[in-house]
Amino acid sequence: MDQAGNRGAEAAALVKRKERAALWSIAASLGITVAKGAAGLATGSLALISDAAHSLLDVASTTLTWLAVRAAGKPADEQHHYGHGKLESLAALAETAFLFLLSGVVAWEGARRLMAGESEVNPSWMAVAVLVGAILVDAWRWIALKRVARETGSDALDADALHFGADLVNSVLVLGALGLAALGYPQADAAVAIGVSIFIALAGFRLARRTIDTLLDTAPEGVAERVRDAVGRVGGVVSVENVRARPMGGRVIGEVGVQVSRTLPLDRVTAIRAAIDAAIRRELPGAEFTITANPVPLDDETILERVMLIAAHQRVPVHHVTVQEIEGRLSVSFDVEVDGRIPLSAAHTLASRLEAAIQDELGPAVEVESHIEPLEMDHLQGREADARTAASVALALAEAASGIDKLADVHGVRVRETPSGLVVNYHCRAAPDLDVATVHACVDELERRVRTQHPEILRVIGHAEPDAPLA
Repeated sequence: MDQAGNRGAEAAALVKRKERAALWSIAASLGITVAKGAAGLATGSLALISDAAHSLLDVASTTLTWLAVRAAGKPADEQHHYGHGKLESLAALAETAFLFLLSGVVAWEGARRLMAGESEVNPSWMAVAVLVGAILVDAWRWIALKRVARETGSDALDADALHFGADLVNSVLVLGALGLAALGYPQADAAVAIGVSIFIALAGFRLARRTIDTLLDTAPEGVAERVRDAVGRVGGVVSVENVRARPMGGRVIGEVGVQVSRTLPLDRVTAIRAAIDAAIRRELPGAEFTITANPVPLDDETILERVMLIAAHQRVPVHHVTVQEIEGRLSVSFDVEVDGRIPLSAAHTLASRLEAAIQDELGPAVEVESHIEPLEMDHLQGREADARTAASVALALAEAASGIDKLADVHGVRVRETPSGLVVNYHCRAAPDLDVATVHACVDELERRVRTQHPEILRVIGHAEPDAPLA
């Protein structure tokens, strides 16, 4: 399976895990709601009834969570290019609305009972047993949801965990209120209900603020700095121009712009982008960043590199680039290869365009000259030359090489016939400590001598080898 397939399988597994956690939460909320409601009605405890109402809202919110997780797991489509991850944040925001509504109702009823002097509460062991059971279930779901939310980055499951955490605190406080009522302080029930409502409101406020930050694409704290540091350590990156990050459905997505040397070939730039992606994923598993590599000139670029780069951009082959400094003035000359079948006017236009581009790069004071050479654009259809022709050419090569001190042992001679003339390939040997320019001049001289004897030769390609390994 390729990398994209592995990512798809991992994403599907995360969605299934989140759905399973949400379904268990629905079942737990439903069971707790029924038990608390029955115990609250039996004892007349406002705190217990409000806790049951909270649990009833949990049933609605966890169902909403389950639906949101299922929808958020859908892949991107033509209408939602970044996927459906923000549905989880919308679900979390809806759950905070439930929390604020519940806290308001409970606080209002608690205040009304205190002001009206209504404080009839009938504690029972059944209510205590229900609350203890609810505390255990709430603790189980809070721990489980918090773990899954942390591992998957789900806002909706985190909101669900907050609900169960609030339930846990509520149940503990309600248990305390029943105990105080049994000791002769029934008004503690309403007071605890008001305290529970304040706790719910504060928890909802914290969740709402975080969820709104997600919906507004607020950059996760510290993420941009971590990405910038990780990308800056990748080889080939000249500088990091910008980093933009935002949360999306439990993961981080964003854009990174970097500068790379403009002299790098395309495959090298592609490799750098792949290395940047890997570095970000090591720092932020599951993150998805769009990476833009912008080519820039570097201070240490040579004139030769700049000329070759411009020629490559214009898709014009050049060679024999000569850079001269003449009385403080720069002069650049080169051979430009064009299709040998095109008219001179077209070839001159192409060469002039290249000269102008180089002058734009190096400055108007720079002298730029080109020499036009024909280039064979099509494959030459050829065949092996007959034995007599091949032997004649090989003999001419050997005799010519014997008159050049620095060349020896002409071998591997191959002669092919083409409609345009003979193409000759050969190998020869030279001293390993000779510089390339000297050897090249010797090979050129050998070619000139052979072509004088065999004018029917179109090309001679000589490959010089060191005559002994370097020590």
